[in-house]
Amino acid sequence: MTRQDKAKLVLASGSQVRANILRGAGIDFEICPSQVDEDLLKGTITNGPDLALSLAAEKARAVADKYSDQLVLGADQILSCDGKLFDKPRNMDEARENLIFMRGKTHQLINGLVLILNGQSAWQNTATASLTMREFTDDFLDMYLERAGTSILSSVGCYQLEAEGSQLFEKIDGDYFTILGLPLMPLLGALREHGVVAT
Repeated sequence: MTRQDKAKLVLASGSQVRANILRGAGIDFEICPSQVDEDLLKGTITNGPDLALSLAAEKARAVADKYSDQLVLGADQILSCDGKLFDKPRNMDEARENLIFMRGKTHQLINGLVLILNGQSAWQNTATASLTMREFTDDFLDMYLERAGTSILSSVGCYQLEAEGSQLFEKIDGDYFTILGLPLMPLLGALREHGVVAT
């Protein structure tokens, strides 16, 4: 790849969902997943928005040295319910426990986005969506887990709203892209300011 045809944006994430959102929006980008020990930050930061921004920044910084003169996008999503912060489930039993905990409650999906350019923070944003799960039955939960399978282990909420996970909810307040993990409208505004997309 020559300097002329380098992508202007680097996604510091292996998330297929985030990549699909960027592709769908017609953005030219390159993927370089970051390797960050999230547990170090999760043990010291308990505020959801601060944690989401800090994790996003660490992910972007972890790969930014490889990409001079290119914007590196770090993104992270935190789930908060009843004052508890959740990680992605490690297995289906943990996914079941998490869904039972969230059943009938409202939780927040808190997203942090950070753009790094030449080692410096060029832009950052947090966005939150609130989702209320319905009081689904144990039989429904068993059916849902069987049909959704291990694909839900890649989601902090144990669901994919764009698939059968939508049946878990009675109310949603917030932007669809925020729920998926990449608040697109504020990001597009920042990418326009930096010349990555047309104005």
